[in-house]
Parts: sequence; C-alpha cells; structure tokens
Amino acid sequence: MLLQARWAKFAICLPLIAVFIWSLNTTVTRYVVDYISPVSISFYRWLIAFVILTPFMLHTVWKQRALIMQHWQQLAVLSAFGMVLYQGLGYTAAHYTSATNMGIINAFIPVFTIAVSFFLLKDIPNRFALMGCGISFAGLLFVVAKGNFANLLSMGGHLGDLIMIFAVFFYAFYGVFLKKWQLTIPLLLSMYIQIFFALLYHLPFVLYFGLDPINMQNAASVFYAGIFPSLIAPMVWMLAVQHLGPNRTSIFMNLMPVCTALIAYYWLGEQWKSYHTVGTVLAILGVILAQRK
Repeated sequence: MLLQARWAKFAICLPLIAVFIWSLNTTVTRYVVDYISPVSISFYRWLIAFVILTPFMLHTVWKQRALIMQHWQQLAVLSAFGMVLYQGLGYTAAHYTSATNMGIINAFIPVFTIAVSFFLLKDIPNRFALMGCGISFAGLLFVVAKGNFANLLSMGGHLGDLIMIFAVFFYAFYGVFLKKWQLTIPLLLSMYIQIFFALLYHLPFVLYFGLDPINMQNAASVFYAGIFPSLIAPMVWMLAVQHLGPNRTSIFMNLMPVCTALIAYYWLGEQWKSYHTVGTVLAILGVILAQRK
C-alpha cells in the first residue's frame, strides 16, 4: 500500500514533466531561429530520434512487418499531419511570433479537434462544446489582436500567429485520425514508423532548401529537439495516460501556455501582457467547458 501511494504521487509528476519538456521546446524553437532554418532543425530532429530508436526497433519492425504493411498508409498520414505539418509550421511560425504566443495558441488544440471531429467523424458537439469553442475562439482572437480587435485589420503583423494557428489546426487532424482509425499497433512502433515517414517527407525540402550545418550555436537546441520532445516526452505522457487515465492527463496540457510563458520570460526576456492573461483564461475555460458531457 505504501509503495502504491508513493507511485501514485510520482505518477502525478509524469504529465508535468512532459508539459515542461514541450514548453521548453517551444522556447527553444523561438531561440534558435537565428542559428538554423526551419527545414534543417525539423529534419535533424527526426533524424536524431530515428537513429536513437533504430537499434531498439529493428527486430520489432521485422517481427511486426505484416502489421506495419497493414497500417502503413494510416501511419504515413499521421506522420504528415503530426510530425511534418504541425512541427514544420511551428518552426516557421517561430520566425514571426513569440514563444509566449505559440504556447497559448497550442492550448487551442482541443477546441480545433472538436471542429475537425464534426466534419470528419460527424461527431456533433453538445451545447457545452459549442459554448466552449466560442469562448476559446474569442480568447484566441484576443491574443492575436494583442488586446485590441481593431488590430486584426492589419494582418501583416500577425503572420507568425496565423502560421501557428494552421499548425495547431493540422495537429487536430492528427488526433481525430487517431480516434477514427484506432490502430492496433504498439505505440512505440507506431511512433518509429511515423518518424521514418517524416524523414521521407523532408527529403524534397532538404534538396530544395539545403541543410544548415550543426555548429556550436545550434547543436544543443537540435539535440534537445531530437531527444526530449521527440522521444522522452511522448513516452512519459504515455505512462501518465496508463496510470492516470486520458481525461486526468489531458487536463495538464492547460498548464502549457503558462509554463511556456514563464520559460520565455526568464530565458528570452519576453513580456507577459494583460491580453495574454485574458486569452489564456478564456482558452482554459473554453476547453474545460467543452469537455463537459
């Protein structure tokens, strides 16, 4: 009983660790924009993760090759939305907006997921979901408009926020496809095959734009991206889901905007404005309301 109680306390730390890693990665993404191109860091990220996993996964891939061939098309689609479009657009958005804004916009993934579920799964939202979406969307506009809706008329100053919104929108497709297909494939194997497809998708961009070299200025950021948010955080998150359940675990994602903002404040000197507070509160309230049955 004592051991179970201690493990229960430790399990609460698992989603906190994952959220911290992902929040730090958002800040790293913003920090490294002057030292490496979006295509380069995105490609290196998945290459590092692939190289690390390969020695442990080759036997499993061969053993499960029939299962992989059965689901390779779905895994290719998941990779395109979750690892290439979402992550690639995120690295691009970092050139035009702050890490704080990126963290807040990430909080709208559950709301975008409700919208995508409606069109793809015909999953009709209840009144709470509709109210939550409306509240969250108002918060999103408030952040993009920097507290003044009149600023929305000059869209040139919001390019990074718009790119990040598209990134989050594509990630919503990733979650909905996961729910739709319910793949009977081990999670680690699924992640490994998706990483493989992500590298293939990057090849045309690498050939066209070229690769920036890894040097002293960007090496730490590149290796962090390839190890912690790509491998460690998903594994820790999966453990949290197993021990706490998906609903309890998902609540911790609401901490990501604040966690990102704190890291960006102390590391990059980004300022937390009043409109960030309003937008974050509306986002969290909207998500909580949208999850009511």
